[in-house]
Amino acid sequence: MVEITGYGAAATEEETELIRSAVQNTLRSEGRGGDVTVLLTTEEEIRSLNARFRSIDRVTDVLTFPAWEGEALIAPPDGYLGDIAICMKRAAEQAEEYGHPLARELAFLAVHGGLHLLGYDHMQEDEERIMRQKQTEILREMGLAV
Repeated sequence: MVEITGYGAAATEEETELIRSAVQNTLRSEGRGGDVTVLLTTEEEIRSLNARFRSIDRVTDVLTFPAWEGEALIAPPDGYLGDIAICMKRAAEQAEEYGHPLARELAFLAVHGGLHLLGYDHMQEDEERIMRQKQTEILREMGLAV
């Protein structure tokens, strides 16, 4: 189940459904199930979360908070995979910057966050290449050009 909630920010019903679908498609692409909460938030709130949990005092587009780490990612005992926080204003700015619709940017951020919850990362060059490839495949399957 993918629960979407707003904290000072909101999305249209269509955008909300696209975010839900993007997370579900990400899990499905890895043969996984589980529960995820997506928080749609403001610049102020995502900056606060980034500072509190990552010691980086700046606005970002998406943050992920895995419920489990290491081998527990394979089968979380309660099925809860974690949380994804998406900054709606930053998503809109990036959509404009990259010249694509907000819906496509929201789907990208949801897929990106979902992959992080499943253990993917992009700190190393080879990890980044693999994660980018997975993102592209999932978005393409959803009919969203990259």
